[in-house]
Amino acid sequence: MIRTLPLYDAGEMRAADAGAIEELGLPGAVLMERAGLAAAAEIVRTYPRGSVAVVCGGGNNGGDGFVVARHLHAAGWDVECLLAADPDRLPADARRNHDVAARLEVPLREGVSRARLRRADVIVDALLGTGFRGAPRPEAVQVIAAMHGHTGIVALDVPSGVDPSTGAVAGEAVAAEVTVCFHGRKLGTAVDPGRTASGRVVVADIGIPPRAGAGTAAVLADGLTVPPKRPGDTKYTAGAVLVLGGARGFTGAPLMTALAALRASAGIAWIGAPPDAARILEARVVEVMVRPLPNALELLERAGAVAVGPGLGRSEEMLALAREVGCGHAGPVVIDADGLFAFNGALADLRRRPRPAVLTPHEGEMGRLLGESSDWVRANRLDAVRRAAEASGCVVLLKGADTLVASPDGRLCVCHAGVPGLATAGTGDVLTGVVAAMLAREPDAWLATAAAAEAHGRAGRAAAERLGPSGIVASDVIESLPGVLR
Repeated sequence: MIRTLPLYDAGEMRAADAGAIEELGLPGAVLMERAGLAAAAEIVRTYPRGSVAVVCGGGNNGGDGFVVARHLHAAGWDVECLLAADPDRLPADARRNHDVAARLEVPLREGVSRARLRRADVIVDALLGTGFRGAPRPEAVQVIAAMHGHTGIVALDVPSGVDPSTGAVAGEAVAAEVTVCFHGRKLGTAVDPGRTASGRVVVADIGIPPRAGAGTAAVLADGLTVPPKRPGDTKYTAGAVLVLGGARGFTGAPLMTALAALRASAGIAWIGAPPDAARILEARVVEVMVRPLPNALELLERAGAVAVGPGLGRSEEMLALAREVGCGHAGPVVIDADGLFAFNGALADLRRRPRPAVLTPHEGEMGRLLGESSDWVRANRLDAVRRAAEASGCVVLLKGADTLVASPDGRLCVCHAGVPGLATAGTGDVLTGVVAAMLAREPDAWLATAAAAEAHGRAGRAAAERLGPSGIVASDVIESLPGVLR
């Protein structure tokens, strides 16, 4: 259903390096040369010829920086290397490239200052690299701070200060204009706040064969293939969705969820709502059947997937309904909005389900589920979504510009919507409907949810292209769904 690209954490990248160097016999110096050459070529493609300051740290990332400096120097650029570490303590390959640069008369200066950086049109961040985690040491903080406010920063592999495995920023971090990732994109450059710090990300082939390493647990969505309805399908085999929600005053939420499910190829959609809201809904839409609660619960066994929570309300009666269906219904369930409120601090209750449910919180809802602040979730998105998946035994979709879909078995998919206009009321209800439609057809809940997130983002982009990015509403996204699912 979904095409993907690998996202490497630091451990997976170390395994790929080790597989190439130790098992296949490919010298590390060759990989470093190809990495630096690729980054230099990207700089030449991106920027007019000018002055370059290459900030080199004490690890192999600094070695990559020496190679970049050498190739730009040979191409006629005004280059200098600013050393943020003792050259006598560099690892062997990095020291070798330092010495080659010196013999070729590339200027090498110890120390990094704002004054030296102000002279540069382009700054190459080769300070920390993928071996970094946590908060930078004080001396690294000073170097990173000296780069603040500059444009034209090119980071090698990952901006310094960004955790390559999570995207978290525990202290200071470089704000790059371009990040050149070697061999594969680093997970930290795809997840905020690291994604924002990385700018435009380019992946450079440095010659590591595909057989080196063991693959990645995380992937980036890169395309969508949704099988069309088959000639013999009925409205039930094409996907039947039941939406439970719609307290009085909130009837629009379940309606958008149901219509989105239909536009996402479901064959039939019902809404189960409190009796007074059901009467209102019956007069608003002709494509969706409406049943009053609790009678609507008779449809649970006929539904291929159930969506619980859009506009449900937070009365004790409705929260009890959400807990009953969320924990007790054996079929596929997606829990959103007020349905999530029923499980605040009680994610472990969902572990007794026979199959994973899908939870779709935004940052505030995720914070309440985990007992954390929304600010903590915003700063630790990857940790939050993985923690919620492990605690609940469910597939968890954390909404955002970088939507994250985590499975309790460790799989992770990142979907980049890239549409500010999706930050509008109702688009979360639309996403819930798309997830439900995919769940009704695909038994792998993680795969179905990742495909739904990608479809939702693509529909948002299509609506923005048609109408402009700032004025789209949720119904525009619904109308765009069929076009992106072809």
